[in-house]
Amino acid sequence: MLKYVKESYNELVNKVAWPSFPQLQSSTVVVMVASAIFAIVVLLMDISFENVMTAIYKTLGNLGR
Repeated sequence: MLKYVKESYNELVNKVAWPSFPQLQSSTVVVMVASAIFAIVVLLMDISFENVMTAIYKTLGNLGR
């Protein structure tokens, strides 16, 4: 177990290429913008499906009268 921990630490310190702070910032901005766009698309789909279903239910409700 101790060997595993030592090798894991060595790999994280010496072999992993960590991104720089500016790279991290730009990646964070990209993820935030993509998340916002995705949320807006889902919101628009939800609103449109709600309107379509409301119209269908009103139409079907009026057929029974």
